[in-house]
Amino acid sequence: MAAHRVAATVESAQLGSYQQAARLMLLHSVISDAHPRPGALSSVLRWADELAEDFRSLFGYTLHTTARHARLIRRLDAFDGSQAIVAANSGKRPFDRRRLAYLCLVLACLHRSRIEITLADLVKDFAPYANAIDHLGFDPTAPGHKDAVVDVMDWLADRGALRISDGSTQAWARDPDRGDALYDIDHDVCTALFRPGKPLQHLASAVGLLETPAGGTGRDARRRHAAQRARRAVIEHPVVYFAETDPETSVALRQPTLAEDLVRFTGLQIERRAEGIMLVDTTGHFTDKRFPGRGGSVNRTAGLLLAKIADLQEDPDRARLLKRMPPPAPGEEQANLLACIDLALPQSGTLTALSVDAPAAAHDALQELDDAEASDSARTAALPLVERARLQEMITELYEEFGPTSFTSKWQADPTGLLDAAVTLLADLRLVHPLPGGVLIRPAAGRYRNITAVLPRPNTDGQFAFDFAAAEDAP
Repeated sequence: MAAHRVAATVESAQLGSYQQAARLMLLHSVISDAHPRPGALSSVLRWADELAEDFRSLFGYTLHTTARHARLIRRLDAFDGSQAIVAANSGKRPFDRRRLAYLCLVLACLHRSRIEITLADLVKDFAPYANAIDHLGFDPTAPGHKDAVVDVMDWLADRGALRISDGSTQAWARDPDRGDALYDIDHDVCTALFRPGKPLQHLASAVGLLETPAGGTGRDARRRHAAQRARRAVIEHPVVYFAETDPETSVALRQPTLAEDLVRFTGLQIERRAEGIMLVDTTGHFTDKRFPGRGGSVNRTAGLLLAKIADLQEDPDRARLLKRMPPPAPGEEQANLLACIDLALPQSGTLTALSVDAPAAAHDALQELDDAEASDSARTAALPLVERARLQEMITELYEEFGPTSFTSKWQADPTGLLDAAVTLLADLRLVHPLPGGVLIRPAAGRYRNITAVLPRPNTDGQFAFDFAAAEDAP
């Protein structure tokens, strides 16, 4: 089979426009007239045929487009605890379980509605279903319940599934008896927002949502599927470590064609080092978590922690005192995450006769990842462990050095909470690996070992400001 050529019919002068459309689709998954911004949908529809072919060949993804929206359906090779739905309001808080449950119930109710609906009527529709679920429920007098509904409605409106034509959610939240909001419903976008790869009623376990490895196929087919897994890993994760992938995917990650294809498709750069590979976005726009950069206190504190950790590792006397240990096996982490997801699986509602009773192939994939990790233990270097007590010392030093007022009112009296939030960000970026007793410092953190902070004084709005300089020569 001839090798697939990325953007084969795109002229050189138009390649930048094509790459921008590809990045938009990868970043947002669902694009409508309103989301993420006016004009984004037209830029994607212009290249719909070419994008659909490249997404299918490179990643095994499916791109559906209509005149009103574009939807990218991904394939999951593993669960990722760092990905979350984020509220559309200024708080940008990740959805908790209540908001996720409300979102599913609201979408189900909208599916049975006509072209418009009031918020009061929608709540009347979905409240009985919420109250039928143990430990969920909806009570307008209970703290947080109305706020969760408002966040869901704002999120749907932000993506173009709803358009408010009268009233406001804030008026309803203040007084449901007097305030209300009238919405126009875009059923096409509502349908596009919820497109599971398989009917959920047919799943006996969440593992059935994962991509099933190619089995019983020829060598060429296995290589093709491994290449798709490798490209998916690079495009979906901040960094991919060779030691944490199966042997076939690891070989595919090292192929020069992978870098060539992704660079031409996205317009970004590939950075490959001894430990792994990453797609580098110098603009900071092709990501849901900018780092390093000028962000809130959590982003800045995470950078300062990396700087202190780098100082610790470069001090021979202190570095030799650091314990070293191998990271947990990826298959074990996936199994634990899967078990947590399956705890919420309802006991009723699954069509037993049609259910995927034993998704053995996906379970075998997790076991294969563990076996690969065990067989490759020699090349999986032990990582330095920074214990929790030392992290607490670092955050205390930052508060003493810059003063509590430099960390915004939310964190001024909560250094431990800020430390936890910063560690979570670094873990999501795959720069550290949290453990009960501290964090393991992963190889990609070395890329930022020359982060420098220029903090002469808090600036005029009470925030500290600094510039990052990422190391270009980190090994």
